[in-house]
Amino acid sequence: MNTETDTPVVAASKRTQDIIAGLSIAGLLLPEAVAYSSIAALPPQAGVIALFAGLVCYGLFGTSRFAIVSATSSSAAVLAAATASLAGDDPALRLSLAFGLVLIIGVFFLLAGLFKLGGVTSFIAKPVLRGFAFGLALTIILKQLASVVGVQLTDNNLIRFLPQLLEQLPNWNWPAALVAAVALLVLWLCARVPRLPGGLVVIVLGVIAGQGLNLQAHGVALIGLIDLRLELGHLPVLPFADWLRLGELAFALVMILYAESYGSISSFALKHGDRVSSNRDLLALGAANLVSGLFHGMPTGAGYSATSANEAAGAYSRLAGIVAALVILAIVLTVLPYVALTPEPVLAAVVIYALGRGLSLQPLGRYFLWRRDRLLVVCAVAAVLVLGVLDGLLLSVGISVVLMLRQMSAADIQVLGRLGDTHDFVDRQHHADALTVPGVLIIRPSEALFFANAERILGAALRLMRQSSAQTVVLSLEESPDLDGTSVEALAAFFAQVRGEGKQLVLARVRHDAHEVLQALPEAQAPEVLLSGLSVDGAVQLALHSHPQA
Repeated sequence: MNTETDTPVVAASKRTQDIIAGLSIAGLLLPEAVAYSSIAALPPQAGVIALFAGLVCYGLFGTSRFAIVSATSSSAAVLAAATASLAGDDPALRLSLAFGLVLIIGVFFLLAGLFKLGGVTSFIAKPVLRGFAFGLALTIILKQLASVVGVQLTDNNLIRFLPQLLEQLPNWNWPAALVAAVALLVLWLCARVPRLPGGLVVIVLGVIAGQGLNLQAHGVALIGLIDLRLELGHLPVLPFADWLRLGELAFALVMILYAESYGSISSFALKHGDRVSSNRDLLALGAANLVSGLFHGMPTGAGYSATSANEAAGAYSRLAGIVAALVILAIVLTVLPYVALTPEPVLAAVVIYALGRGLSLQPLGRYFLWRRDRLLVVCAVAAVLVLGVLDGLLLSVGISVVLMLRQMSAADIQVLGRLGDTHDFVDRQHHADALTVPGVLIIRPSEALFFANAERILGAALRLMRQSSAQTVVLSLEESPDLDGTSVEALAAFFAQVRGEGKQLVLARVRHDAHEVLQALPEAQAPEVLLSGLSVDGAVQLALHSHPQA
């Protein structure tokens, strides 16, 4: 390691970088936090509370030095749809439902971290996630536009509310539309100046313009009071069916938040050669959501735009996030009443600009160029546009789960052969030069054994064994680090069938957890069945020595 990095001068330089980065991103995060509250149909302080909870909890417990955890547009939109479906027009019930939902999200994250489920990072397929994000961004932008011009939409279906938006064109609030357009122009110009917090600049200009031009008199609404009194919330009293519905929605939101967060964290870790711990990050996200929920905040996750802004600002460690939290706290304690004077179209412009940068067809177009997963992308985008945010989310998660189960359940059995004079064994179907071992049939499932494929795969293995003249079968379980009950039962039956055929069975690459379970089976006690953690080559040698006639 370079000892230069340990010198006081270098350490001071890194701290300075973090302070500058924290100052820079604070101006971006505060306006977005307030703006995302409007998407969630919650009071403005909900996003600010989530921002504090995310920055502090992840800064203390997380592992990525760039990740910024705060409210996200996707979780805000889903939260709005979820609470609206259960609370109707009751604002107090909606707040309680949001509180309960965020708490459940926090509990799910903590359980996932405690049970070390951080390895399940690809639960939602990337094409589905990107398609959902694209459709969601488009939906939010159009809804923000409708909010600015004063159009009340009665349908979550984008295909239906677009005509509503255009039908009411003569009644649009044009002064508000003009304010939003000017704010977008300012944001676009600020983006041309490195490290200039465009969101904060446009808020300040909006407050000045709002008071100087008396925009309220022209029908331009202000965001209103931001009440940051920290009071612990109370769990809502709900029917059991509603709690089940909240749990279902919380699970879907956890999947989206973690997929989005892990994508941000892992991409920057890979770029800079950093090591991160997915399980510890799950615990940090759980703590952030629990704290946010306790004080009636929004769900939190590591959004890509805020994280990339933190890296671009020169952050070196998680200190940058803590500095940003302190700067935002200073703003809140000193000028919060002025933030309440911000025109609503300015906040809408902040949201539209932030999401508009992600409306690129390039990430989606690559799947069409590769001719892979095109249908998944189209289905995910269409799910949000046609079914709405909430049902679109659930359908997108469902598509990913079905895709995963389909791939795993469609696994087949591979017949292996030795590659030349090496110790490597490969699939003979794809390597015609792979050589068989006389008297030994070597097979391997192409995917992990689990309840949906175990019986079918082992049935195919049994048919191969009966068609072969080999007296010894080597079954590699390298793809199955652990086994569920259905797989264990199927293997027990397979052991008995192999013994009934008068052949020897040697299991290779049996991992520790699977070995313990299989060793306890009565069918595994037969001398014809050998369990081993050896490589395929080692298992073949064991078979040849223990059964020379093979």
